[in-house]
Amino acid sequence: MKGSFKVIPASITAPSGFKAAGVFCDIKRLGTGKGSNKGRKRDLGLLVSEVPATVAGLFTTNQVCAAPVKVSVARAQQSSARAIVANSGNANACTGEQGLQDAGEMTAFAADHLGIQPKEVLVCSTGRIGVQMPMDQVRQGITSAIPLLNETAENGHHLAEAIMTSDTRPKEVAVEFRLAGKTVRLAGICKGAGMIQPGMSPSGRRPASVPPHATMLCFLATDAAIDSAALKAALKEAVANSFNRITVDGDMSTNDSVIILANGLAGNPKLTLKEREGADFQSFQAALDHVTLELAKMIVRDGEGVSRFITVRLTGATSFKDADAAARAVANSALVKTSWCGGDPNWGRILDALGYSPAKVVEEKVDLGYSPAGSRKILWALRGGQPTKTTLAALKEIVTSKEFDLHIDLHIGSGNAVIYTADLTEEYVDFNKGE
Repeated sequence: MKGSFKVIPASITAPSGFKAAGVFCDIKRLGTGKGSNKGRKRDLGLLVSEVPATVAGLFTTNQVCAAPVKVSVARAQQSSARAIVANSGNANACTGEQGLQDAGEMTAFAADHLGIQPKEVLVCSTGRIGVQMPMDQVRQGITSAIPLLNETAENGHHLAEAIMTSDTRPKEVAVEFRLAGKTVRLAGICKGAGMIQPGMSPSGRRPASVPPHATMLCFLATDAAIDSAALKAALKEAVANSFNRITVDGDMSTNDSVIILANGLAGNPKLTLKEREGADFQSFQAALDHVTLELAKMIVRDGEGVSRFITVRLTGATSFKDADAAARAVANSALVKTSWCGGDPNWGRILDALGYSPAKVVEEKVDLGYSPAGSRKILWALRGGQPTKTTLAALKEIVTSKEFDLHIDLHIGSGNAVIYTADLTEEYVDFNKGE
């Protein structure tokens, strides 16, 4: 049955046949810059499958694209891979031909020490833009990490820490479910806190429906048996409804990447696109959807300076495209976000953001209200474009909560969209204003 999975207390090493490690190798000089004053934080990690694994990935559609993304986009088009090497502290973005060579060397060096082919290794980086990779430290880190590889949850935690930048905590989710009588596990880790409004595609090219967007990275592992086309389709659907639905500050990173490896060691009959409507495929999709959405929400909740988590639920637009555009206009409005920071349910600012969005909006038809997170009990501040008798005190009681929902109904169509966003605080400005 769709959705019949259970969350388990584990990390990305929970599925059979996956090993991880994370080490400190001083990629970024200790104590340099905000977000890096964390002592000897791990800054390089590896995820390795014991056997060849089906691979899929989605990547930033920013036209300024980091070297590791260029390498990994091509390798994620393949049917299989074995490993991911990742670092924090340096994005290897805007580094020219040397950066591309360095990203390639990271995969080749890791492959050589793992006894596999370079094409079987994907690479991800996050951190400062425009700084060449310190390859001596990178090689040292890979050399140190490989002997430490194992399947323990602790090592999964180490990898999760190794990709953190301004994050305040690791982000990990794991689930277990059954496919054709076999126990299957799917797990993921991610990082991200600022420069967050991903809009990823398999090729890194921007579809017309994706808006422009510190980096978010996500690694997923499963021991499910699934073929390449099916895994790529499942990941695309999951990301469309999770990572591509979040925004912290409306900025798209040069390095955003989501990569999944599926090694088949659970022993279930291999899932294919032909069975996409079948119970087993739907169970896999539900588990993947859950893991990616939970990780995506963790990013917003841990956003730089964030004090409130808001779900914008917009209905009644002329199309999904209009619904998405209108919801994003609200979710990214500095005026709206700062009012949320102050616990102010300022519907005038929201209506203004709707009006300047590319979406068709008829002022006299707009309903707008707030509810506690996940609640169907909506307090309407606006009906038909006019204020209701709901008191400001009642609205403020909701908006001063740490989490709440904003409901908007345009009443001109059937297009709907959901965006997960956050407020804008003084702490965000202080963190990002420079040295």
